[in-house]
Amino acid sequence: MPKIESEILNNLKLLYYRITGRRQVIAQEAAAIPFKEKYAHFARFLESNSELLKIIADMEEKLSGREIFGLATVRSLSSRAVFHALRLVESFEALSDRKTPAAAALVVSLQGQIAALVEAQRESVPNELVLPHARITKEMVDLVGGKNANLGEVRNRAGLPVPAGFAITTEAFAAFFDSADLWDEIGKIKIGLSPDDTKSIQAAGESIQHLILSARVPDDVAGAITSAHALLAEELGISPDALFVALRSSAVGEDSALSFAGQYLTVLNVPAHRLVETYKIIVASLYTPRAIAYRMLKGVAGESTAMSVACLQMVPAVASGVLYTRHPFDPAGDHVVINSVWGLGLSVVDGTASPDVFSVSKDGSLDILSRALAEKKSALALGPGGGIVENPVPEHLAAAASLSDDIIRTLAGYGLALERHYGCAQDVEWAVDPNGKALILQTRPLGLRAGSPGEAQAPPEPGHKLVISGGSPAAPGAACGPAFFVRGEEDLAAFPEGAVLVAPHSSPAFMVVMKKAAAIVTDFGSVAGHMASLAREFSVPTVLSLKTATRDIAPGALITVDAFSGRVYEGRVERLLALAPRAETPLMKGTPVYEILKKVAELVTPLNLLDPRKPEFSIQSCRTLHDITRYLHEISYKEMFALADSASGRGGASRVSANLGLDLYLIDVGGGLAPEARGADTVKPEEIVSRPLKALLSGLILPPGGGPMLKPVNVGGFLSVLSQQMMASPRAGGERFGERSYAVISDHYLNFSSRVGYHYGVLDSFCGEAINTNYITFSFKGGAADDERRNRRARAIALVLSRIGFGVDVSGDRVDARFQKYGEEEIDEKLEVLGKLLQVTRQMDMLMESEAAVSAFAESFLAGAYERKPKRP
Repeated sequence: MPKIESEILNNLKLLYYRITGRRQVIAQEAAAIPFKEKYAHFARFLESNSELLKIIADMEEKLSGREIFGLATVRSLSSRAVFHALRLVESFEALSDRKTPAAAALVVSLQGQIAALVEAQRESVPNELVLPHARITKEMVDLVGGKNANLGEVRNRAGLPVPAGFAITTEAFAAFFDSADLWDEIGKIKIGLSPDDTKSIQAAGESIQHLILSARVPDDVAGAITSAHALLAEELGISPDALFVALRSSAVGEDSALSFAGQYLTVLNVPAHRLVETYKIIVASLYTPRAIAYRMLKGVAGESTAMSVACLQMVPAVASGVLYTRHPFDPAGDHVVINSVWGLGLSVVDGTASPDVFSVSKDGSLDILSRALAEKKSALALGPGGGIVENPVPEHLAAAASLSDDIIRTLAGYGLALERHYGCAQDVEWAVDPNGKALILQTRPLGLRAGSPGEAQAPPEPGHKLVISGGSPAAPGAACGPAFFVRGEEDLAAFPEGAVLVAPHSSPAFMVVMKKAAAIVTDFGSVAGHMASLAREFSVPTVLSLKTATRDIAPGALITVDAFSGRVYEGRVERLLALAPRAETPLMKGTPVYEILKKVAELVTPLNLLDPRKPEFSIQSCRTLHDITRYLHEISYKEMFALADSASGRGGASRVSANLGLDLYLIDVGGGLAPEARGADTVKPEEIVSRPLKALLSGLILPPGGGPMLKPVNVGGFLSVLSQQMMASPRAGGERFGERSYAVISDHYLNFSSRVGYHYGVLDSFCGEAINTNYITFSFKGGAADDERRNRRARAIALVLSRIGFGVDVSGDRVDARFQKYGEEEIDEKLEVLGKLLQVTRQMDMLMESEAAVSAFAESFLAGAYERKPKRP
């Protein structure tokens, strides 16, 4: 919204409050407006930062070559990357009130280079409204979408049976939208939409879907669809009215997250007379409210999205299910796993049924290794006039095997053929028709998943001691080596060849040893973070977020890292280490579109800025969009940190009613206070919703009538501080700060400034679900003692913070600290410690009579040797 319009709306809102008598709310609204604007820019900044890192991870996954994609996917990924990079620059400029011409110019330059690469390649594909699967290959993915391209590839190049069918192409989609002038009408509906405005998106989605369903499919498109259907019936030797089909969405131009998550429609058992209307229903699923919001958040342009539809002969399956060419969550389970039920396999795909499970050897024998039969009391079948019905399974079949041994071996053979063709493990949907013929319905790459609570996991390796588990695999693989702890630059300099890097947190600085490291494990870190991207680039098996790796792993111990299941074992685990990458070349490698993505990725994914403390960490050193993200993310903290200074002296804030030892006033910029507390002169701690402030107050609030008491208090030190306080000139560093303290808060954000006596502390924190956006920055300075005591106090605070995982810098009497990219619970824990630390810092100067006091204070504080008790009357 333009600034002048924002000001008009704000003034109208304040006028309304004044007329209705809500004067306290008026004051609070006036005080909060500039902070709300700053926070809104910061929230957008964090959002685009997270999205760009996800795009980088998606590009890296596509470059594995395992998944079919076309030029539309390259365009979508690159345009989204540029969109979020530009949004980062714009949000930072609005946040900091200063231009960054070098950053903006670099993004525009990279945008031009990317566009030149993408536009230099022109697809050479048929310009047809429908296309039989007999003519489709992976190169046509932009015309027919991923599902159709895969089916054509399976049929025509892998040589395996699939249902008879055809694709309704993106040319048909474009012709439909153009003839009904849908693009313009959709554009009008979407004007002014925000992904945060749920009601407006819901209304827009309903309006657009109604628009599509009401539009007339042009005669050439409708005719092409019905003619292709009739021709298919003729080839099958049946009448068109007897040919029931499945219509499956096959979207083009964006990542697979929506399609594979079932966001777009599939309609089964469609009769001939409903063909064109059902086509419109599937196309309309492009504009569900969730899909609209998703594309807006991801930066996907509406015009870059197109829908192809697969039209397949409906298989009256006697049995169906899912096949994995490797165990889906056990990296060492190198055998084919087949899940099967009677009838249609929808209940297997969506996980609502307990299927029969068969394991088959992957050697030439295709021996059936195990079978676990489920009680199958019902089965899905085709309705006589269309649709799906549920029928009871005859009693004698309920506990019987749903597949014969011959079919089991046939399906396993098909799965292995697909794995060879695609060059990686596959997740395959299949069905068996009444004649006993097995058909492939869909195939896609199988990715090993990190186990999460409630999700099935492979059992630990038998006969091997498990050191730690529950981590998040960031780069898959398995490796063995001695544990080498890295806590600073000196450790990196001494890192030995073949060691396993063990650290409290992931860091891009580890790149310098990635060629030497056997594996990497950390207590904390994000799989979408900067270091995870580097680990994938260097193919270093990496497990993050193990929580206690630095505690549970002994330095120098020989360990095996399982970066498939997120575990670490004692000693060598040969079965895991034998899981070497297969020799097959993934399907997409070497194709023209793959080479284009590879060149585009060179402008997006590499990270050259590793250490913010180095002089080369500057905008002039940025070469890629990843560099710009890293640079702006780093300096954005400083801008939010400076926000505290502008809070001082603001009226209209609410005072916190609690025993804090200081006067704390709150400015809520969005969701930081309970609704009933809004506009109140004072608020109670239980009325505070802001997560980071609640965590800080858990350490800051004192018992009734109480105050912090360091044990023991040094009387000599107290007299020295008192003398210094009386004699010091304000110009000599004895500046006394105002007594009011302020906190700017939202539901996940806190900017706290504490000004008490001669001490000044500023804390800035964000605490939400996304690890990459979570952080704490803290600065403390001042004091009434002489320079030497104040410096000792700064070093004592720094020692405490470094011991609990903060990065710290000390200059004179100032200490600056940072704790970033940790989970919510870890952020909460550190904020509570900071609350306790802030309470005792006012008495520290009197203790700092010698160098020994620095470490003595840190040890005493960390051991809890201080009291938070009522003062004597």
